[in-house]
Amino acid sequence: MDQEINVVASFKAIKGKEQELKELLLTLIEPSRSDEGCIRYDLHQSIKDPALFVFYEAWQSKDHLKKHSATSHVQSYRAKAKDLLAEPGEITLLAKIS
Repeated sequence: MDQEINVVASFKAIKGKEQELKELLLTLIEPSRSDEGCIRYDLHQSIKDPALFVFYEAWQSKDHLKKHSATSHVQSYRAKAKDLLAEPGEITLLAKIS
């Protein structure tokens, strides 16, 4: 049986590029929520640091997450985000235990 996989993905914008990164991240929501195996795909912005954006995602399995990562909308995001990110994104995979 496949195990649900949760993802916390953090991205920090270059100073002055916060709105551009936010708009780019927002383009991922609709197509990602339609990806097979997507349970949750929510974007958050830090109250303390408006340059910090965090996705909280839940996927039915690692395989579904892997397929999502290979989609055209994710690949397009990666190509465009290079000029907007202050540092590489941080992706943490979590297994739900309770």
